[in-house]
Amino acid sequence: MDKSWILLPRNSPAYQEGVKGFLDFAFECSSVDGAILCPCGLCNFRKWLTRDVVYEHLVIKQFPRNYTFWFDHGESHEVETENNGTANVSSLGPNIVNDEDPIRNMVNEAFGVDMHRDNESNEGVSQGEGPMPNVGPQGNQAREFYELAKDGEQPLYEGCTRYSKLSFIVKLYHIKCMCKMTDKAMTMIIEQLHDAFEHAQIPSSFYEAKKYITKLGLGYEKIHACPRNCMLYWGADENREQCKTCTMSRWREPSGNGENPVSEVVKCKKKVPRKVLRYFPLKPRLQRLFLSSKTANDMRWHVVSANNDGMIRHPRDSEAWQHFDSKNTDFSKDPRNVRLGLASDGFNPHSLLSASNSIWPVILIPYNTPPWVCMKPTSFILSMIIPGKKQPGNDIDVYLQPLIKELKELWHDGVDAYDASTKEMFKLHAALMWTISDFPGLSVLSGWNTYTGLACPTCNFDSVPCRLKHSLKWCFMGHRRFLDRRHKFRLNKIRFNGQQELRDAPKSLSGSDIFAQVKDIKVIFGRKDKTSGKRKRSLGERVPSENTQQWKKKSIFFELPYWEHNKLRHNLDVMHIEKNVCENILFTLLNDGGQKIT
Repeated sequence: MDKSWILLPRNSPAYQEGVKGFLDFAFECSSVDGAILCPCGLCNFRKWLTRDVVYEHLVIKQFPRNYTFWFDHGESHEVETENNGTANVSSLGPNIVNDEDPIRNMVNEAFGVDMHRDNESNEGVSQGEGPMPNVGPQGNQAREFYELAKDGEQPLYEGCTRYSKLSFIVKLYHIKCMCKMTDKAMTMIIEQLHDAFEHAQIPSSFYEAKKYITKLGLGYEKIHACPRNCMLYWGADENREQCKTCTMSRWREPSGNGENPVSEVVKCKKKVPRKVLRYFPLKPRLQRLFLSSKTANDMRWHVVSANNDGMIRHPRDSEAWQHFDSKNTDFSKDPRNVRLGLASDGFNPHSLLSASNSIWPVILIPYNTPPWVCMKPTSFILSMIIPGKKQPGNDIDVYLQPLIKELKELWHDGVDAYDASTKEMFKLHAALMWTISDFPGLSVLSGWNTYTGLACPTCNFDSVPCRLKHSLKWCFMGHRRFLDRRHKFRLNKIRFNGQQELRDAPKSLSGSDIFAQVKDIKVIFGRKDKTSGKRKRSLGERVPSENTQQWKKKSIFFELPYWEHNKLRHNLDVMHIEKNVCENILFTLLNDGGQKIT
């Protein structure tokens, strides 16, 4: 194509005809939603504009004289191969695509783009297998992909070969996360770098830098919540202005001053919600696991790798896992279907023991991968961050609604995913196997009251509570029931509570038995109203009636169609069993006053 018109004056007919030819080529090859990147000096390949607007810009501003290879507008070039042949390589930048570039791979995985898909698609057609599925970015997502790909190949400054614009921003953000820097500190650093290095492609603020990070799929949804944990402004209640349970306003009350009354502040300021839940959608994060061939292979490990010694080295070797497979044969047929565990606990974000603030993250663990992979922090999936200041307690089910909705969709309908290891599309399903928490957290997630004489969830109601007379603490003396019938401790009265233990071990209740106990429980969620002193909660009728306070709710996990039939639903984490329980027993036996016994 003749491109000599680029050097001609803008008012010459040949230049204007050349611009029209460029627009015909660009809109035929690389238009997205009827727009292309405008190459004029004012837009500088940053804005996506329509044909008429781009033509007007190129008539007013000179076409870039050094832009003779239109790689940003669909032009491709031929490169020589080792066999002296030619291969048509489509390039998004001035250099040939490098498949080993980590930034390029990160962008491709974020948008579901396979660099070898075109060649393998043609091979499949020639062999009668049909074309490869059409996956990858579409519409506005494609526009973000091309912008990120361009930033990934644009050097940080002229002559820089170590960092691109995108890689520099990503590494800065990684340093911020690893060093726990505040947004204010990061903003000051970026502003200083931008001011000191004028010719470098450094964002002007941290706000601008975060826009690039968001395009990589690291965003989240903000869901407003009632500060008393009554409800989420979500779904059908998204447009409500006040809580339907406690009638508290959704928004913070503006504070005026003498010069600006409250009415004027309301008009000029944006409404601020009282409480916000950060929710990270699960489907795109599960799809991301299969966009890399390395992680896609690991997601089949639980079926491909054999257990030769019969030892339990992974949850797939457990009885609960095998019981789940036998109950849900359609789900277990495809080893790529994801098995998840849910863990949650509160922590103080300010790292100060005196500060009364408790934020609850909810984390999902994919168990398909090997044990040396699935328990790495990089493999954990952050599902949501439940805000403080007080722990959600029994009201955690209010915040789990978006996750449960997505888990039900993943169980019934699944989601389309691209497997990079087999180069094919498939229907991805997921299931929640169990939860992991400490003992108080088990009460929050399951609804079983762990603060009474019937605190043991295994014994359930088949337990005899015992409370110490002076300290008023609950103790549990039925542990001898689990010993062999002929064990000498069963008949020993002196060393225990003065009675012989002749009872059998309590019966292990199934999920159906538990569901029968909680199915009629009705709960209106929400905390106590401090102003009126009345509790905004109705516990309803409970089963059985003589233990009305033992079950606090019917857990929201029972909305999952398979939860009732799971053999194991709630787990206690190892840290609290080993450290808190065992250490206290040892210090009690040793009568060591240096350790606080609780």
